[in-house]
Amino acid sequence: MIERIELRHLRYFVALAEELHFGRAAKRLGIAQPPLSIQLRRLESELGVALVERTSRRVQLTDAGRVLLEESRGILAGVGGVADAVQRAARGETGSLTVAFAASVMFLSLPKIIRRFRDQFPHVNLELRELPTGLQLVALRTGEVDIGFLRQPPPDPDLLRENVMREPLLLALSKRHPLASRKNLKLADVAHDDFVLFPRDLAPGLHAQVFAVCAEAGVSPRVVQTSRELYTTVSLVEAGLGVTIIPASVRKMGWRGVRYFPIRSPSAMTRIDAAWRADNRSPVIPAFLDIARVAARA
Repeated sequence: MIERIELRHLRYFVALAEELHFGRAAKRLGIAQPPLSIQLRRLESELGVALVERTSRRVQLTDAGRVLLEESRGILAGVGGVADAVQRAARGETGSLTVAFAASVMFLSLPKIIRRFRDQFPHVNLELRELPTGLQLVALRTGEVDIGFLRQPPPDPDLLRENVMREPLLLALSKRHPLASRKNLKLADVAHDDFVLFPRDLAPGLHAQVFAVCAEAGVSPRVVQTSRELYTTVSLVEAGLGVTIIPASVRKMGWRGVRYFPIRSPSAMTRIDAAWRADNRSPVIPAFLDIARVAARA
């Protein structure tokens, strides 16, 4: 019997119980008075008790009515809370998001993106992971990561991508290098130097770009040392073990013993894409991407 009680019955009853007047309650609900009276009688019939005492002058709650008023308020508040929580989740305002990034991207606009996202979506559990592009691709495919910031990512049919940052590549060499004092330096000028580079699996797209830029300048890099860490790579360059090609943002790490030269070629502009699985329908992803787009435009 009680299963047939609807939420609207409770809303009507709460309005009447708070107004203690059929006319005012009906006006508050935006309905005529007769339907309100009919719905109240149906509710009393379903419950098998009298909820109000009616006289020509006033409406008064019975003991059962006072109990129902308290319970109805809790039920309606709970339903409202559920609806609000569901709607917030659908807007990407709650839930969780795992974001991966290559170390060098932290020198660009990523910190600003993260800060703005935390400010605007404080109820989203944001997990950050520092991973090179190669491992990010694996984590994205397996679903361990929701969004990755990939430098020069290779094509992948399972991923959607959007360019959010760009920066040039630079030639870096020790200040003790014989050519370091030059005002200008071309890549071809270090064609016979040793190179310190990162392994291909670390960032396949960037690795291919570096070699393409070198080939364009007629340089075939003689790689004598590889390093999986940018800090180590530049430290080895500072120590004079060779030269390297790195993203411009790495200068912010502050090596005093390293000199940087621009590589004057359109091919030396590297891109950072936000990438996510095409089948990942989390509403938090569009919310994060909106903030990333604004930061990218700025």
